[in-house]
Amino acid sequence: MSEFATKRPFRVLGIQQVAIGGPDKQRLRKLWVDMLGLEVTGNFVSERENIDEDICAMGHGATRVEVDLMQPLDPEKKPAVHATPLNHIGLWIDDLPKAVEWLTSRGVRFAPGGVRKGAAGYDICFLHPKANEEFPIAGEGVLVELVQAPSEVIAALG
Repeated sequence: MSEFATKRPFRVLGIQQVAIGGPDKQRLRKLWVDMLGLEVTGNFVSERENIDEDICAMGHGATRVEVDLMQPLDPEKKPAVHATPLNHIGLWIDDLPKAVEWLTSRGVRFAPGGVRKGAAGYDICFLHPKANEEFPIAGEGVLVELVQAPSEVIAALG
């Protein structure tokens, strides 16, 4: 067991979401919705985040995993949600504020934007995919979303 395991004031409970980007959301829907049968549960559009996203789901209750199918509103603007097909992975966290404080104090780099409401309504923040001199720990090329788990997920997975 690592030295941090007994001192960490939060737990990762499970995968909350997988986000997949492409230039044409309809092509993504053909596979994930039409062929694999995922249910579309919502849509999120944000000029600021340059995103048109269908929120899909597999599973039910606390074991439900969100699959976000994303396309950019403008392919020439940033963020380019379609540039990396596996855009990010989301992890349920039992205490997001404690996690952010603890991770930051240990050199983990967060992406700009801080803790905020995400597309599905939960508080979220992102670990930056690239480290820097000030924050030497990051996602090593992968954007990681930390998502505050609601009480029913904490009860089921905690």
